[in-house]
Amino acid sequence: MAGLTYRAAGVDIDAGERLVDRIKPLAARTRTPLVMGSVGGFAGLCGLPPEMKDPVLVSGTDGVGTKLKLAFRSGVHDSIGIDLVAMCVNDIITCGATPLFFLDYFATGALDVTAGEAVIRGVARGCELAGCALLGGETAEMPGLYSPGEYDLAGFAVGAVERERVLDGSRTSAGDLLVGLASSGLHSNGYSLAQKALFERAGYDLDTRLDDLERPLGAALLEPTRIYARATAAMLEAGEVHALSHITGGGLPGNLPRVLPDGLVARLDRSAWPRSPLFDHVARAGAVAEVEMFRTFNMGLGLVAAVRPEDAAAVRQAAEDAGERAFLVGEIVTGEGPARVDLP
Repeated sequence: MAGLTYRAAGVDIDAGERLVDRIKPLAARTRTPLVMGSVGGFAGLCGLPPEMKDPVLVSGTDGVGTKLKLAFRSGVHDSIGIDLVAMCVNDIITCGATPLFFLDYFATGALDVTAGEAVIRGVARGCELAGCALLGGETAEMPGLYSPGEYDLAGFAVGAVERERVLDGSRTSAGDLLVGLASSGLHSNGYSLAQKALFERAGYDLDTRLDDLERPLGAALLEPTRIYARATAAMLEAGEVHALSHITGGGLPGNLPRVLPDGLVARLDRSAWPRSPLFDHVARAGAVAEVEMFRTFNMGLGLVAAVRPEDAAAVRQAAEDAGERAFLVGEIVTGEGPARVDLP
């Protein structure tokens, strides 16, 4: 009887080494002056910005949820990594942080080097968009744990902010105006509901062309999450921003109150910003109530800033100059009880 090998058990070390070799130049493109060492060590090293007097580290971790199923179904793997970076980086910038580095975790049953490289290429692109370094990561091959052709992703972002400039929502006050940055679509939330409505209920497929969508349905659903790091940095320099909210799972009603003190209400004007027709297709296909849509999806806004009224125009313009579409979407008013969102 021949002796077992790791490869015979389902783990291909050689494939893992080939993937690392392909990742190295991708990571090299994201390198910043603060990075020490190179990809391949046991840990990544990154210094703190020397201009910061009293830096506070800010960290966040996330995944991309069932949007992964679209990558498996379509065979398109080079954009899902952007989503991974976006979901982590967009969280830490709400504290006013500058992203420093990112780590990824890629797990699969049997390593497909080509697909793995495409995923990490997207991660590297996301890091470039965020202005941070892809400092390292982990590839895990676990036979039998994942279905053939499938994988899972997790990401970890770390940034830094001056202690005196930390945003925690405590400065938000009645009279503040709300500046919203447009989303690129569903981003990375609500895909379980969206896929059930569009594919199971309506019977659409990835190639379906709907009149008001410029691309096939699959391409529209795979549009990567916007990364707001550069826009946020410009907004913070342009005026007095009191709070930032990343609109993810839970939508506007679930996320804006996280940066509002009790006794305040975020009153939004639903007509003040456009939204992708994709949201309307999901609602119609699944007969999804409007209130359910707003508590599941971002509904067209990926980030919302509470801004001192006299600075709102400048902050909005700074976001536009940084490449985002920005809108004055509402205001903060006095209310009673826990913080909430009003969508008249």
